[in-house]
Amino acid sequence: MRFLADMGVSQKVCEWLREQGHDVVHLRDEGLQRLPNGEIFAKAIREARIVLTFDLDFSEIVASAGPEVTSVIVFRLKNTRPLHVIERLRAVLADSAEAIETGAVVSVEESRHRLRRLPLGG
Repeated sequence: MRFLADMGVSQKVCEWLREQGHDVVHLRDEGLQRLPNGEIFAKAIREARIVLTFDLDFSEIVASAGPEVTSVIVFRLKNTRPLHVIERLRAVLADSAEAIETGAVVSVEESRHRLRRLPLGG
C-alpha cells in the first residue's frame, strides 16, 4: 500500500510501515509541514496514497470530496505513543486491508476500529 503520513504521525510509524513493504511518504520528508488539509487530501488523491492522520477534519473533507476519493485512516487515540499506534495500525491492516485499498474511512480507537466504505452515502 501507498501511504501519506500527516504531521502528527510519528516517523517510527512510517519506518515500521516501510519494514512491512509499504511505500510511505511523510509530509516532513517533503518539506510540507504547513500544507493545508485540503491540499494534503488532494496530494493523496494525485499520488494514490492512503492518508494517515490524527486530524479529525479529514472525515469532513472525505464527506465533501465528491467522486474523487482516497482512503483515510484517522487515529482517535488517547495513547499516541508510536508503539501503540503501530499495534493499532497492524490490527486495522490485518482486518481491513481490502476495504482500505478500494476506498474507506477508518476511525481507529483504543480497542476497536470502525470502517466506512467510500463513497459515503453511495
